[in-house]
Amino acid sequence: MASPRLETYCCPNRDAATQLVMNFQPEVFCGVCIGSASVSLLLTILQLLPKKGQSPRKMPKASSSSTILLLISICDILGGLGMIFRSSVWLGFPGFIANISVVNGTDMWPSAFCVGSAMWIQLLYSAGFWWLFCYAVDSYLVVRRSAGLSTIVLYHMMTWGLAVMLCGEGIALLYYPSLSSCENGLEHAIPHYITTYAPLLLVLVVNPILFRRTVSAVASLLKGRQGIYTENERRLGTEIQIRFFKIMLVFVICWSSNIINESLLFYLEMQPDINETPLKNIRSAALITWIIMGVLNPMQGFLFTLAFYGWTGWRVDLKWRKREIAWESMSSSTVGENAYPSPVNYQSNIHESKKISTTDSQQTDEAISMLSEGNTSSDERLTRSSPIYQGW
Repeated sequence: MASPRLETYCCPNRDAATQLVMNFQPEVFCGVCIGSASVSLLLTILQLLPKKGQSPRKMPKASSSSTILLLISICDILGGLGMIFRSSVWLGFPGFIANISVVNGTDMWPSAFCVGSAMWIQLLYSAGFWWLFCYAVDSYLVVRRSAGLSTIVLYHMMTWGLAVMLCGEGIALLYYPSLSSCENGLEHAIPHYITTYAPLLLVLVVNPILFRRTVSAVASLLKGRQGIYTENERRLGTEIQIRFFKIMLVFVICWSSNIINESLLFYLEMQPDINETPLKNIRSAALITWIIMGVLNPMQGFLFTLAFYGWTGWRVDLKWRKREIAWESMSSSTVGENAYPSPVNYQSNIHESKKISTTDSQQTDEAISMLSEGNTSSDERLTRSSPIYQGW
């Protein structure tokens, strides 16, 4: 799981609240993390692999939205691998991990592993948060016809730049002036917690607002395309709204336990003695949410693919030579749906003269198609309601 307590535990003189959760059934907790991360990792990769029985369809250009969705999944996969590696070492080499607690120890490798693995997990999940924020921004800009492939470069700069900067700043303040004195006062810990939870809270607060504005803009586009708002277009708008709702629902389910747990642990840190009897229920709640975090945090990757694409099936097609794969199509001018779920180009065989006469309608259909990617029924309704389709 991803928590700033992972970095705090690397300090030999860690606070009592961190000691409480990290020492609570560590074998069980690491086993839960390995199991949840492994299941999520395998199912996420299964979701992204091409499937048999699907006819390839192409679009004129790869959308930045589809690239962002793939990058979110990649961040989740790499973050899950970090959890599996860290928990496996924790279980397999208890003597190695025990040296982390040695004050003024001469062996720095345990502390280096502790800090490095914790930073890897935090950085990847923080980048995933920023990519999710970029997806909300891009969805709104696509509908407003202000985004394109060129913006993906800006998203890369913002996402990785902010993730590295915040992670590095938080770690530097936590471990200043040295690893052995990183927890001597809250002035070291609080900035680290803020930099960890800032992107998470940003997604929780800002993304619903951007999604709501995008849904409103989609409704306006659908009305303006033909001057009427048919039942098919109303259903398409509803499905896009449901898609955004699923994304936020997964995010809230996977990360609300982190906010609750951190609030409880921070309250315990404020007490002179966390082992007092009146604090028993708070300690129990903190330990329960700690285990829940180990289950839900790694599952975000798989649950997000369900929200993005739906269930893509079990029948994997490994005939790579016949089609582009996901990481190749990102840099190509065309992309196959079987590489990974992607927007549908339902106008690929239209004559050039018809394309010129219906440019505005195409731009509207392409923008909405990007938002409904991976949803076959939505794409079919959008095709049939298109004035180009009706004019054939």
